[in-house]
Amino acid sequence: MPERLTEMLMDTWTPLIILWITVLPSIYMAPMNQSQVLPSGSSTGLKRLNEEQRVLHRSKRGWVWNQMFVLEEFSGPEPILVGRLHTDLDPGSSKIKYILSGDGAGTIFVINDKTGDIHAMKRLDREEKAEYTLTAQAVDRDTNQPLEPPSEFIIKVQDINDNAPEFVEGPYHATVPEMSVVGTFVTKVTATDADDPVYGNSAKLVYSILEGQPYFSIEPHTAIIKTALPNMDREAKEEYFVVIQAKDMGGHMGGLSGTTTVTITLSDVNDNPPKFAQSLYHFSVMEDVALGEPIGRVKANDLDIGENAKSSYDIIEGDGMDVFEITTDAQTQDGIIRVRKPLDFETKKSYTLKVEAANIHIDPRFLSGGPFKDTATVKIVVEDADEPPVFSSPTYLLEVHENAALNSVLGQVTAHDPDVSSSPIRFSIDRHTDLERQFNINAEDGKITLATPLDRETSTWHNITIVATETRNHSQVSRVPVAIKVLDVNDNAPEFASEHEAFLCENGKPGQVIQIVSAVDKDDPKNGHYFLYSLLPEMVNNPNFTIKKNEGCRTPDRFPLSSP
Repeated sequence: MPERLTEMLMDTWTPLIILWITVLPSIYMAPMNQSQVLPSGSSTGLKRLNEEQRVLHRSKRGWVWNQMFVLEEFSGPEPILVGRLHTDLDPGSSKIKYILSGDGAGTIFVINDKTGDIHAMKRLDREEKAEYTLTAQAVDRDTNQPLEPPSEFIIKVQDINDNAPEFVEGPYHATVPEMSVVGTFVTKVTATDADDPVYGNSAKLVYSILEGQPYFSIEPHTAIIKTALPNMDREAKEEYFVVIQAKDMGGHMGGLSGTTTVTITLSDVNDNPPKFAQSLYHFSVMEDVALGEPIGRVKANDLDIGENAKSSYDIIEGDGMDVFEITTDAQTQDGIIRVRKPLDFETKKSYTLKVEAANIHIDPRFLSGGPFKDTATVKIVVEDADEPPVFSSPTYLLEVHENAALNSVLGQVTAHDPDVSSSPIRFSIDRHTDLERQFNINAEDGKITLATPLDRETSTWHNITIVATETRNHSQVSRVPVAIKVLDVNDNAPEFASEHEAFLCENGKPGQVIQIVSAVDKDDPKNGHYFLYSLLPEMVNNPNFTIKKNEGCRTPDRFPLSSP
């Protein structure tokens, strides 16, 4: 209690002591052999000054100015006496006239031209203007002639503690990782005080926390906010509202204060492993499901957020590791199970898988908390579906000679119903692929026969589609392509490629080539064409022309006609 009383007395008397110290120099610091600036004071002070002036010798005339001071925000019924101007030329006979000019002269500051007294006519605010520069001059009252050169002096506005600290950048928002150690830096706040930082403690600030303890602390002089409690968990509480106070006068009683708020958010770290919502999942899937289709989803929940909550899924055990796959849904973080290979109810009716969810981004600081992964069991039941017939081959290739007899069997297709019930199959030809109806098929056994004659020279290939339909369910249909190749037989005579008309001059020489002839054949023998050329029977004995094989020709179907 005595210490607190001492502080209160100091807060009360300190401004008065400072004022007294700043006023005294203006009275006593100037040498008495020069002109004086007299501050406001008692008549006793003025009398003492006149006595000292009479005792001291003058060595030089002129003005010597000290700074004048006036308290800001001071107001009263009368103008405030700031100080007095005086020159040693003034014998007191009222021959001297004092003139004041400069900042605020005549409006804010008024001088008594006879006595030199300067009064402040208005209440002053140091934060608006801290000092005023004025010029004083002594002139002869009758002639207005300067008695001395003008001299410049300053009136300073002394500060009082009239401004509270302000947080101009508030309110503040900051983040700090959860689970941070005590003393971790959070943020720094700054308050400003418009009062004079040099004069007294009006602008000396001390910071403290009004709300937000025991979670955070603030350094009183630097305003750095730090964590004060260990292991703060975002999953328990994510946001804290902290109130900061800045108080001037060094934090002592009587000081002014301002507050601001700091919203502190705990950012996430990966301190929680994924956890499956259930340990066992059951799914069923039809055996005819398309490859890549999802058959079910599993979910591993993570209390963390963002990147720290991301997990990857994998199948680590089971009898269907090559049949199924699991991927991660980027939006929901679900594990999506899909089919990789065709399913067959008749072959395998169920599968058991063990899936694992593991965090992608691991924080080494929390590895001691256990593995950041979890497992679950997935049981998949394959359900029977009424499947369409299955052909023994995905495609068929048949060959037939172009002179094959009608109704002859060209080949056979086979198909069966894969279902347990095993429905009988009926075969047919898709007539859109056999518009000329050149082929038939036995509906019971799938044998393909010839319906109309073939001509390889007209069409070498015939592509038809065979349809297999279950007799118990006509909606179960399968199709297979059948390619029929027509093989060649020698059923076409050779033909000359074009008509020839040859000319021979009457002076032609024996052995001279008159014309080269060639032939074509619509058939297509395996070893290529080879033609024999001869003259017509009626021209065989004609001594004027002969025909023989052209030895220099690459193709054997070209022969020259020449004269003997």
